[in-house]
Formats: sequence, C-alpha cells, structure tokens
Amino acid sequence: MKPIKLKVKTFSETYPIIIGSNLVENLDKYLKKNSIDFNQCLLVVDKKVPKKMLSKIYKSLKKKKITKFFFEANEKNKNQKSVNKILEILLNKNFSRQDSVITIGGGITGDVGGFAASLFKRGLQFINLPTTLLSQVDSCIGGKTGINTIQGKNLVGNFYQPKIVVSDSRFLNTLPLREIICGYGEILKHSLIMDKNFFTYLNNNGSKILTLKSPFLENAIFQSCKIKKIIVEKDEKEKELRKILNFGHTFAHSYEASLGYSKKLNHGEAVILGMISALKFSLCNKLIKYKEYQSVINHIKKMNLPSNIRNYFSEKNLNRIIFFMTKDKKNLSKKINLILLRKIGLTIINNQYNNNEIKKFLKQELSN
Repeated sequence: MKPIKLKVKTFSETYPIIIGSNLVENLDKYLKKNSIDFNQCLLVVDKKVPKKMLSKIYKSLKKKKITKFFFEANEKNKNQKSVNKILEILLNKNFSRQDSVITIGGGITGDVGGFAASLFKRGLQFINLPTTLLSQVDSCIGGKTGINTIQGKNLVGNFYQPKIVVSDSRFLNTLPLREIICGYGEILKHSLIMDKNFFTYLNNNGSKILTLKSPFLENAIFQSCKIKKIIVEKDEKEKELRKILNFGHTFAHSYEASLGYSKKLNHGEAVILGMISALKFSLCNKLIKYKEYQSVINHIKKMNLPSNIRNYFSEKNLNRIIFFMTKDKKNLSKKINLILLRKIGLTIINNQYNNNEIKKFLKQELSN
C-alpha cells in the first residue's frame, strides 16, 4: 500500500504525518524530503520495541551520530526523573538546538521524549516514530507532551510540535490484542466527537481493523489523524474546540490514577470505560437520545471492548475517583468539567457539575 501523507499546520509548526507499511528503513529519505537535518540524534526507545525494527532505523540513520536511551515505558515512569535522565544525556553529549530527539515507542515514550526535547535549550528538533495503534491515531498529533505526578495524569507539560511523524503499521504486528483494543478506543472516540460516517465505517469494519487487515487499518489510522488534525489546526493550545478530544478522558484519567496506573487497567481501556461513563451521564442528563446512546453501546459490546466498570472498581473506590476528577486540568472552577455527547458526531464542552452530582451518578454505576 502506498504511504499516505497528511500535513498538519499549526501556528507554531507545520509537519507531515506519513502513514503506511515498510517506512522506517527509509527514514533518512523522509527526513531529507522534508528538509530535516541534524548531526547527532538521541533515540528515546521503549524497551519493548522489536530489535528487528530498531536495526532498520539504525541502518537508515547510519550517517548520523546516534546515542540511545532505553527505558521502561509505563505510566509510573512517565515522570520528571525520566525527563531528567534524557536531559542529562543531551547535556553530556553537547547536543545543539539543530540536533534531534527521536522517540520510538507509544504515547508515553513520545510524551516523555517530546517534553525533554521542548525543555533542552528551549527546544531542539523532535521526531516521532509511534509504535502502538494508540499513539499512531492520537498522541503523535497535536504536540501535547507531559508527565504524571502523584496528583494526577499529565498535569505537568506543554505543547511542542514534532518536525515529522512516521507511523509504520508493521510495528503493530508485534502487539497483543489488548494493545490494539486500546488504540481502537481512541479511533472510536474520534468518530463519536466529529464524524458519524466514520462511526458507520467502524461499525461495518471494526473487526477487520482489530485484526490489522489492510487497507482497513491504514484507513482508520488516516481518518483518525485527519479528524484530530482538523481540531488541532483550529485550536492548538486547547482554548475551546480541542477540548472535545477529551471526551471520556475526565473519567478515564481518574480511573487510571485511582488504580495507581497499574497494569490492571491501561490508558486505552480506561478511555473506553470513560466514554461509556460520559455517554451514560449524557443520557441521565437528557443530552443524548437513547437510540444514539444504544447504538454506541451496542458497537462497544459487538467489538468485545471493555464495558463493565464494576470489573475494575467498587463503591469503596468512589471517593478516590472523585478526588482525581477534581484535579483534572480541564476544570475551570471547583466544579468538574465534562465533555459530553449530544449525538454521534456532536459534543458539548464546558459542562460544569459539582462533586455530589457526579458522585451520585458513579455510586449508582458501581452498585448496579
């Protein structure tokens, strides 16, 4: 399949996203085509990335001076300590602002490496090679970088756009189904917030995407990136429209944090549960019609996606979940701000609810 190219134009940067198979062995070609040059690079690599794919990247960059930093990419290591290790390498190797950090891994790797790149000498070149479906359809676009703290998820960070994103679908062949499902959750989210036709496409072809069938997989990645591109170009710094990308995430981030970012529930699974919670809350508040709500729930069940919050939480977790929801960065006051759904393809932003309203809703969900 011929590579698909998408150009993202934000106020601070214009960069291409290249989607396809067999891309990384030609990384040097894509860099040259887009006038990206450097003398040395630091590869920030998730330890789980297959060595066979890494060797192709090394070979394509053989004319460059390469330094490598491998780390255990998980939510617990998405912290300032990991960022400091990267900054120390950049300082010790005397990197210049014309050199580059290349991240090879999922969203955590991109967030940590991108954040470090933005801080070093106020910014050096950042190149992103996302290796999970979740990162290829979501976190690689839009320039959000950041880390977690004990207070919650992604509370420290900034906006720093990459110079180029190269999404090679061959990375996905080594992933377990659980990881593919996580990425599919974000694909589904993009359809729900902006494109009902895309939701219909997923309803007809979801099983083919989950089994990585071409060209359905690449088309889904492209359509997801296209939706996020439109949003990010209009609102790079999340002042208004970009907030719709957080549909389900206020619940999701609190679910993750409440479990201490354990392997029991990873980010993509939390997002799916969070969207279900946001959908049910929309229904309870008479914002969405039952028929629309049910069509989404039916799709989630048809695809065998995580759907039961009680498999992860009980009433004893309620206060902890609410605590982390109050810490969410989207909140504008003491109330909790939720992104809700009017219908498939249409969201409502800046919905303010007090703790007791959400607590009452979640108590009912956890006790049913």
